[in-house]
Amino acid sequence: MKVVYNWLKEFVDAKASAAELRTRLSLSGIAIDSIEETPAGPVLDAEITSNRPDCLGHYGIAREVATIYRLPLKPVQPKLKEIAEKVANAARVDIKAPELCGRFTARVMRGVKVQPSPDWLRQRLDAIGQNSINNVVDITNYVMFELGHPLHAYDLDKLNERRIVVRKSKAGEKIRTLDGAERTLAKDMCVIADGARAIGIGGVMGGAETEISFSTRNILIECAWFDPIAVRRTSKALGLRTEASYRFERGADPEMAELASRRTAELIQQVAGGEILSGVIDVYPRPEPQQKIKFTRKELLRVMGADIPDRDIEDILSALGFHPVRVDGNRGSSGSIVAEWECRRPSWRRDVTRGIDLVEEVARHYGYEKFPPRLPPAKQPAHPLPHAEAQERLIERLVGLGYHEIVAIPIVDSKRDALFRPESLTPAVIGNPLAEDASTMRSNGIVSMVGALEWNLNHGQRNLRLFEIGRTYELRDGEPKETPVLTLGATGLAREKTIYEAAREYSFADLKGDLDRIGELAGGLGWQAGGPGWLAGVRATKISLAHGNGLAESIGHAGQLARRVADEFKLRQDAFVAELRLEPLLEAVDRTRAALKFKPLPRYPAVERDFSLIVADGVAFAQVAETIRALQIPEVESIEAADLFRGGQIPPGKFSLMIRVTFQSAQATLTEAQVADFSARIVSALQEKLGAVLRAS
Repeated sequence: MKVVYNWLKEFVDAKASAAELRTRLSLSGIAIDSIEETPAGPVLDAEITSNRPDCLGHYGIAREVATIYRLPLKPVQPKLKEIAEKVANAARVDIKAPELCGRFTARVMRGVKVQPSPDWLRQRLDAIGQNSINNVVDITNYVMFELGHPLHAYDLDKLNERRIVVRKSKAGEKIRTLDGAERTLAKDMCVIADGARAIGIGGVMGGAETEISFSTRNILIECAWFDPIAVRRTSKALGLRTEASYRFERGADPEMAELASRRTAELIQQVAGGEILSGVIDVYPRPEPQQKIKFTRKELLRVMGADIPDRDIEDILSALGFHPVRVDGNRGSSGSIVAEWECRRPSWRRDVTRGIDLVEEVARHYGYEKFPPRLPPAKQPAHPLPHAEAQERLIERLVGLGYHEIVAIPIVDSKRDALFRPESLTPAVIGNPLAEDASTMRSNGIVSMVGALEWNLNHGQRNLRLFEIGRTYELRDGEPKETPVLTLGATGLAREKTIYEAAREYSFADLKGDLDRIGELAGGLGWQAGGPGWLAGVRATKISLAHGNGLAESIGHAGQLARRVADEFKLRQDAFVAELRLEPLLEAVDRTRAALKFKPLPRYPAVERDFSLIVADGVAFAQVAETIRALQIPEVESIEAADLFRGGQIPPGKFSLMIRVTFQSAQATLTEAQVADFSARIVSALQEKLGAVLRAS
């Protein structure tokens, strides 16, 4: 929500700057993402959680500021200039669906002059991202953003019988809403009707047939309270999200309706003139009794591990509207462990239902930083999870390779998930999603990883190496199935420019090298060309783990993201990804570690030999290494690919591959004759098995 700094100061005399307010509000639980300068002054962008609808208006934020600085909150006290005629003689309200509409207030004004809004009003609405329509409609929007309660104004002369009926809709009933769209309603939606037809969708949007126009002279101001679940169900079914539905579905304050109505009438009279009929039509079938909640010092000490002075407790709870009264009989005894306060829950804090909620309110305003950073005593001994040590070693290796860990939300867009999902897999679709782009539990880790690459690239981070240890979700035979996975993603530079080396782009070889380093922990990885269709064909591989029985288990795939998929995410540079099933990988890490035996440092030096080979296209390094190991030369310590070259004097259809073989003996220093013999056997085997030719220097 956008919060105008100068608007906020109309309710609380805080001397703090906008920057200081941003810090203090964020520390107390109202996160302020940014500050923007506008003609109306600084505007704070507040992130309001779904349980705090009271903060969806400037007055609610002002209450938080007043509590932070222990300042008085200025009351909203509209002063109306009413005429003698009673509003009950000019209009009538019936609620036929009290389970959908718990309260409905109506005020009538006559002789208003609808015209463009004054500059101050347009500036404030523009600062919070609202378009100006006319002075009457703008005031209803202004009060909604001021007090957090939605309102609506009707052209009274267009209401049949000048009557409002709140009822359930009929199946197939139609209404043209303010956005110009004709909508077909399902059965039992909440509608506002007059004596003949539906003129609004309760808590969502008004109808076009009774909207305020420049010819309007007489208006009816609606300020009501609608059931949050009913509003959300209707809004979702119609695909219609509005500022009003956003507030009602989170639970607006029913007691605010009459005050917001008075405030609206006052401001409309200021900017549009007219007469306000005396009184208000207020249909309130079932007012809720005020709930009492107890706050105890014992609970505070149990949860927070430290005490708060009595005065601070009472000041905070009073400022937030809970009216604490000491009931433990030790009123004069400050700091008593048996101290207990009885509080009355204000109507705007429907999220507070238990003593633990009051502890949170007091603690966040007292300051979490004032509590000692210590863990509560454990009632049971902690045990490490299976493969915990193996996972720590895996993470340590990834961090050492320059990767940063991310934690992604596993709820993703269904269309994006389908880009990487095998056809045989049944996705876990959320039955009642919050949004269309968060409607499916991810069936793979790649969709989240590519999304993270996209987000970072869009925010100026060009060089990325990321990993995530998470879970994927699917349905098997109708039952949910979770699979732990390790996902890697990289793009940008593998090496930045230095005075010694030029910059180098991250490539498939870098990804394979990093995965091989990870595979060392598990006894090595097997590679096979090919992979799913979302990988580039020539840079796609399947990855497997070798078992002691000679069988290989497929655990994932890696490669470069195919161009068509990269274009879907608007990635303008090559991206490389990998996904491995985590459980078999960790099991292999544990097996490899358990099989390790002490090996003394070699007493005799190693000898390296480079072989520059010309081989046919299609010959893989893995084949070269396998051919050498098949010779079973005990002194072969390692085989590495050192260089690859195409073009120049290399014949078409072939390429140059340099391999580096390290020889070492535990019994003696190797002689030149021994190394030459090993080298000759290697060259001969490569010529015979792979048709390799030793390249002339």
